[in-house]
Amino acid sequence: MELQLALDLVDIPQAKQVIKEVEPYIDIVEIGTPVVINEGLHAVKAVKDAFPHLKVLADLKVMDAAGYEVMKASEAGADIITILGVAEDMTIKGAVEEAKKQGKKILVDMIGVKDLAQRAQEVDAFGVDYICVHTGYDLQAVGKNSFEDLQTIKRVVKNAKTAVAGGIKLSTLPEVIKSQPDLVIVGGGITSESDKKAAAAEMHKLIKQG
Repeated sequence: MELQLALDLVDIPQAKQVIKEVEPYIDIVEIGTPVVINEGLHAVKAVKDAFPHLKVLADLKVMDAAGYEVMKASEAGADIITILGVAEDMTIKGAVEEAKKQGKKILVDMIGVKDLAQRAQEVDAFGVDYICVHTGYDLQAVGKNSFEDLQTIKRVVKNAKTAVAGGIKLSTLPEVIKSQPDLVIVGGGITSESDKKAAAAEMHKLIKQG
């Protein structure tokens, strides 16, 4: 089980500062969609250059023209690129093809997918590397989480690794760990804490105990 730090509401200097604080406790650092929108792919490059030993995920949420977008993210230094599960089959297959060419990985974000079990099964057959259940900010605001969804995809996914994102904090982490995802993605559960290092260290410990 790995821990991914999601950075959404930061600029490049702030991102580097947060990563420096929690670096020993995270496996993957995510350059979130808002950062990519605000800063462009050079945010990915800046973080990869500064922390070459960490895996960097570019949360592009690709919906179309996947081959090109995966290629550009790879050039910027991304190790993992996200594509939406609601994208066309051809788009997801194109992402996988380009990622394999570049030696990179694809994470499919299932945000907005209506029939999770069916789509997870379909996407799994395309050769993606991760399938992620994700409760977005807007649903978190009304008290939703991804923990049941994680169990749903765990039942059907045979090849890809499973991931979970959305509203995970220290108090809810044990519930998440019970379902044994391969990747736990945490944003505000670390970044909004006054002692980010302590929060990340405790999460890391719980995850590694599994």
